[in-house]
Amino acid sequence: MIETKRKSKVIAAAVENWPSKYYLSKQTVTFVWRVRVYIHKKYENPSSHPFPSTAALKWKLRIAVEGIITERGASWGSYAISDFDSHIHIPQLSNSLFDSAKFILQTRQNQEREREKKMKYVLVTGGVVSGLGKGVTASSIGLLLKSCGFRVTSIKIDPYLNTDAGTMSPFEHGEVFVLDDGGEVDLDLGNYERFLDITLTRDNNITTGKIYQSVINKERRGDYLGKTVQVVPHITDAIQEWIERAAKIPVDGKEGPADICVIELGGTIGDIESMPFIEALGQFSYRVDPGDFCLVHVSLVPVLNVVGEQKTKPTQHSVRGLRGLGLTPNILACRSTMALEENVKQKLCQFCHVPAENIVTLYDVPNIWHIPLLLRDQKAHEAILKELNLLGIARKPDLTEWTARTKVYDMLHDPSFTLQVKIAMVGKYIGLKDSYLSVLKALLHASVGCRKKLIVEWVEASHLEDITAKEDPDTYKAAWNRLKGADGILVPGGFGDRGVQGKILAAKYARESKVPFLGICLGMQIAVIEYARSVLGLHNANTEEFDPQTSNPCVIFMPEGSKTHMGGTMRLGSRRTYFKIPDCKSAKL
Repeated sequence: MIETKRKSKVIAAAVENWPSKYYLSKQTVTFVWRVRVYIHKKYENPSSHPFPSTAALKWKLRIAVEGIITERGASWGSYAISDFDSHIHIPQLSNSLFDSAKFILQTRQNQEREREKKMKYVLVTGGVVSGLGKGVTASSIGLLLKSCGFRVTSIKIDPYLNTDAGTMSPFEHGEVFVLDDGGEVDLDLGNYERFLDITLTRDNNITTGKIYQSVINKERRGDYLGKTVQVVPHITDAIQEWIERAAKIPVDGKEGPADICVIELGGTIGDIESMPFIEALGQFSYRVDPGDFCLVHVSLVPVLNVVGEQKTKPTQHSVRGLRGLGLTPNILACRSTMALEENVKQKLCQFCHVPAENIVTLYDVPNIWHIPLLLRDQKAHEAILKELNLLGIARKPDLTEWTARTKVYDMLHDPSFTLQVKIAMVGKYIGLKDSYLSVLKALLHASVGCRKKLIVEWVEASHLEDITAKEDPDTYKAAWNRLKGADGILVPGGFGDRGVQGKILAAKYARESKVPFLGICLGMQIAVIEYARSVLGLHNANTEEFDPQTSNPCVIFMPEGSKTHMGGTMRLGSRRTYFKIPDCKSAKL
């Protein structure tokens, strides 16, 4: 009994002298440790501390536990109670403490369980200019949130009128990324899949064409019951419904929807084609519950060479325009050549009404793998999770494997590193490297795995042809020198017959010189045509796509293909192939 009184007096003194605000800002471990220190220091001479009533002491401890729960979540509050009971056991107080905190704990646990069931949304928008890296930023945010223990999915909104990216020129829009379900989508979805290790569907890419098509189909069916179909509410409602539906599609191989959906709005704030989506997303931010929506605005903070200082005015105007359209940014991700200076950050904080801790810098780095690490170091995940009310249940981000891979990449590209591999990329869209982005990324990942520096030799297919030798001998010679100096040759996909003869010559050189060769899509067809002509003696062998009347069609036109429509008629995606002859060479390979 005496020992119990002594402990009670010590705890009473600790609680009496403790600032109440402390419980709202520190972790439970620190709180418990401080009480233990009081016990150790005052155990021998407890008489100097007044002994308050049991009710007063119970109330103080309840305030402490409630503060812990509010700040750190129910699991921390539960830990605090059990730790007090196991290390500072006071019979007349333990039961009261449990009873007084039980309701708080149960309420908070129910709230957290309910919160976990609801989808959280992170919207990434861009301002000032295009090409700031919204796709990489959205991918990096998704990776960072995933490393905190959450399941993440992604949606890309493209405001163009095309139904999908399948018929777009690579020169204009970059690579068309093909999903497992055969969807032809924007190349940013390839970034999402590579960063997050997920498998997206065609519904994860929303376009103006898809939205208008779905609304028109509903109107034709009579779903609107004779109403006048308008942008608001019919188009905007369709956008919101599509987002909610696509966000619930499992993409990580597990059952049930993800915890957080990262949405990237393509284009730049102010683009006329983006207006229906911005209006829809403004409505959507109020459609979901408070704390379920966070807006990250990627903007430009240029450095003028004349004055050498970072300018905030473009970002100020961009944020003002965003607010005028009904969206308020929670976080600013500022693209610049260097880290933001403190006075610049304070200026953005003042004029854009965003807290300084919610302003992060995305300055130039050697490769995009550094971006998630850059965001983590600036605690961007904490800012996002705080806006989404998930900070209490998030774990510390674990990017160990990602960091190690990034270091390997940096090592390989150090000037002193000499072990390298040269790959000749023989294509027809080499004027824009993004035309072959996923192929480049696959080569890059392989080079990191093999610990060799990747050097890509770009070879324009038409430059390998005899007509170029006559018209421009120097270009012809340079193209062949790059091809012959490579350790491997890769011929990617493409459309049309321009440059096909040059690709056939590249495949023939690889076969005869025993240089490793990889043909993808059209590149594989090229290899088949070359072998049929050079080895099998079928000199007029060709694909039906280029010569429908060929007498030796070694590549046929697929039955589901259309000769009148180009969009969505190819057999694409991941699908099972069945061999009619089980023991044929193709099956064995």
